[in-house]
Amino acid sequence: MIKSMHSTSNHWRQALVLILVIGSLAILMMHAPIKQDLSYHQFVDVRTMFGIPNFYNVISNFPFLLVGIVGSIFCQRKMTGTSKMAWLIFYIGIGLVALGSTYYHLEPGNQRLLWDRLPMAVGFMGLFAALLGELIAPALTRYLLFPLILVGIGSVLVWHFYNDLRLYVWVQFMPLLVIPALLILYHKPYSHSYLLVLALGFYVAAKLLEVFDTQVFSFFQYEMAGHAIKHLFAAMGAAMILWMLRVRKRLD
Repeated sequence: MIKSMHSTSNHWRQALVLILVIGSLAILMMHAPIKQDLSYHQFVDVRTMFGIPNFYNVISNFPFLLVGIVGSIFCQRKMTGTSKMAWLIFYIGIGLVALGSTYYHLEPGNQRLLWDRLPMAVGFMGLFAALLGELIAPALTRYLLFPLILVGIGSVLVWHFYNDLRLYVWVQFMPLLVIPALLILYHKPYSHSYLLVLALGFYVAAKLLEVFDTQVFSFFQYEMAGHAIKHLFAAMGAAMILWMLRVRKRLD
């Protein structure tokens, strides 16, 4: 009887996760195609320093490279199990974001933005696949990692060739919706899961800093704009996850 009740409860949790994943995609697909606003490339801080255009938006990518390298080495040397590859891909993606974003910010435009978004989408899907496996079932990481990576890459290519951001928006924001639900619905097998919540908070803050680029620039007396600080906050989120992986202990 108890086993039957547990099975029913598990089915309901799985159903709720599927509703969030598929429902969020369905809602976006019912929306009209989302075109790339070309004003996106018009950042408020375009100062050239030491011969580098858009200096702060360029150099603020360095923390991505640092976290990506340290995270990749940690995953390769210290992690085991089915989630190892997913975490490794997450941190490889973070490191490549530094290169892609630097390339983009040297001369912002749609053609270069492709190389900024590709590693970002791959990294998101690596993170999502790792958490699906750790919180629901290890087989999910094994079977969904590479399909999710293909979805991430495909979302960027759909935007690039068809100027439709809907799938890319889903790849970016669906994990922000589903991961907190996973943490609430499922038993957490490791300690220090609060660091994952903190990392998500850093990422949400990063997106707000991106939106309020001009206002942040004014607030800081035209010394630092929102987009450059966004890079620092997003890198800090990835660092929080790395710290979680380093210090967590198995609970079951």
